[in-house]
Amino acid sequence: MSDLAIKQATYQDIIDLPGNIVGEIINGQLETHPRPAPKHALAAGSLGDELVSPFQKGRGGPGGWWILPEPECHLGTHVLVPDLAGWRRQRMPVLPETAWFDVVPDWACEILSPSTARLDRIVKMPIYAQLGVVHLWLIDPNLQTLEAYQLHDSHWLLIGTFANDQAVSIAPFAEHTFSLSDLWE
Repeated sequence: MSDLAIKQATYQDIIDLPGNIVGEIINGQLETHPRPAPKHALAAGSLGDELVSPFQKGRGGPGGWWILPEPECHLGTHVLVPDLAGWRRQRMPVLPETAWFDVVPDWACEILSPSTARLDRIVKMPIYAQLGVVHLWLIDPNLQTLEAYQLHDSHWLLIGTFANDQAVSIAPFAEHTFSLSDLWE
């Protein structure tokens, strides 16, 4: 019996996807999932609203960040698309001219859905740690939870969990407090 060679995904595979499909290349394989469902999109958009004014624009907060929805990150052999990501401006003073980023984010946030939770937790979390993403948030709109992790000795350390309508003030955005309920419908 011969071993079948597994075709390594290329960026062209992502380009060829229909517009309603998000593509990532993880460990050489093309991973796809549909565009976010309404609860997922609401949580991501609302979190972006909470963070952009104080941390990107410096309104009522320290500024000094770029916070972007669904950035395409070309990091090593991977093409990752977190739901939200942030870069400290001291590490990335200007946005790239390309349609993707090759600088590892300082913070990534994945909004969990039934179609992505396993990939986000089991596959992408270790990759984010290996790449050196310092902060990772996992948000589950169905369970109405936020888990915040910080990288410690190349492993994730859970630094906080929040649920329902709790007030959230956690690294790397501890200077701003928001109600978790603002992310839900």
